[in-house]
Amino acid sequence: MENKYVVAFAENLRQLLGEMTVSEFARRVNIPQQTISRYLLCQREITLGNLIRIADYFDEDIDFLIGRKN
Repeated sequence: MENKYVVAFAENLRQLLGEMTVSEFARRVNIPQQTISRYLLCQREITLGNLIRIADYFDEDIDFLIGRKN
């Protein structure tokens, strides 16, 4: 399932997380930890609802998160 947007999202999310743990982030955005881990490992495509939730949390543009905009 490794399309360019899944890979870009994983890379951008990894950068945005910085020192924050996956479990801490999962709690903050109310998304299961396993789901976040699968996003980071490019094993799952993100749902629109979760993409919006993560974009809002980091105050980032969705196009940036999925690699359509720098």
